[in-house]
Amino acid sequence: MVFAESLICRECSRTYELAPAYFCEWCFGPLDVLYDYEAVAESISREKIAKGPPTLWRYADLLPVEASAATDLGAGFTPLVRADRLAEVLGLGEVWVKNDTLNPTNSFKDRPVTVAVTKAIEFGIKTVACASTGNLANAVAAHAARAGLDSYVFVPHDIERSKIVATAALGRVVAVQGNYDDVNRLCVQLTEEYPWGIVNVNLRPYYAEGSKTLAFETAEQLGWELPDHVVVPVASGALLTKIAKGFDELVQVGLVDSAEVRISGAQAEGCSPVATAFEEGSDDVRPQKPDTIAKSLAIGDPADGYYALREVRRSGGAIAAVTEDEIVEAIHLLARTEGILTEPAGGVTVATLAKMARDGRVTDSERVVIYITGHGLKALEVIATDDPVPIPATVDGFRAEFEKEE
Repeated sequence: MVFAESLICRECSRTYELAPAYFCEWCFGPLDVLYDYEAVAESISREKIAKGPPTLWRYADLLPVEASAATDLGAGFTPLVRADRLAEVLGLGEVWVKNDTLNPTNSFKDRPVTVAVTKAIEFGIKTVACASTGNLANAVAAHAARAGLDSYVFVPHDIERSKIVATAALGRVVAVQGNYDDVNRLCVQLTEEYPWGIVNVNLRPYYAEGSKTLAFETAEQLGWELPDHVVVPVASGALLTKIAKGFDELVQVGLVDSAEVRISGAQAEGCSPVATAFEEGSDDVRPQKPDTIAKSLAIGDPADGYYALREVRRSGGAIAAVTEDEIVEAIHLLARTEGILTEPAGGVTVATLAKMARDGRVTDSERVVIYITGHGLKALEVIATDDPVPIPATVDGFRAEFEKEE
């Protein structure tokens, strides 16, 4: 049973029927999905969830689509790994890594896309599309193929090739001259011309709901307790706001006891409009021209930037930006300490955690969860090291090269 009742404007609270729509016709505010939370509370339970599939669809009561008809590649219920070695290096107490690199197309984008494509089919849509910095393109193409839908994915022309090679095997890739904001602007225009479901435009209210499941899984995997503090990478800002919504919903339907979770955001200095507003104490998230190796976070005009900023301040968290060198160093730190290879977005998150630890914004008394949202194999150009030096096939050859390191 679907407990989604309507769409509701985040600004003026006007409601709309469940349709492919994403902004309020009255005030142009963004639309969110509104649920009958009393009915959800009567239906949902920890026991029911535990009996569900080992995917995000175990939380179907809090998703806006019919789970029995889901376009499902197995997204969700990824490992939550206690990262003691990373914590020790950073001088922290209890750190956990939510490893979303292990989703079907190796990023968290499988979560919102499985929901969006399922909703597109409910609406009778035959073609899905997206504006993407790489990970979303892969997820949309894969889920569209699974569902038998046509797909077009629009990406900046200079995206890492390693991110779109697989995508091109799954569907149509359209390289657009310009950055992500130019790509997104084109996709908004295309919604007026074609009867498509563009997952992060006219399907955005449903699409974004999939990201809440990161919060649901975090709580369940911690024994139905909420963490003290989470650090979330910020691109459009939607991931952070939906994780916040997910924690709030768990309390609202009685799955966890009420608790405050500090929510912090992570950005690269080369694209840090939300972090800049936070540090300036401003509510004005001014657009920036992206220039960073963290291309999956390179959204200079984030649609949910203001709302992410608001959630961080409400929760008592912070937003910080880190340098390119810090990003690369953090990628290698996570790999060496926990065996998890992440793309630059994860490097941004780890580097931000390190920076906040140094600044005292994260303390050693907190249980901290960081979200690693994409696999390093998608950005080998960034994380590559020098090729190994060949040695003779002799013991003496090995000793000559490696014993000098000791």
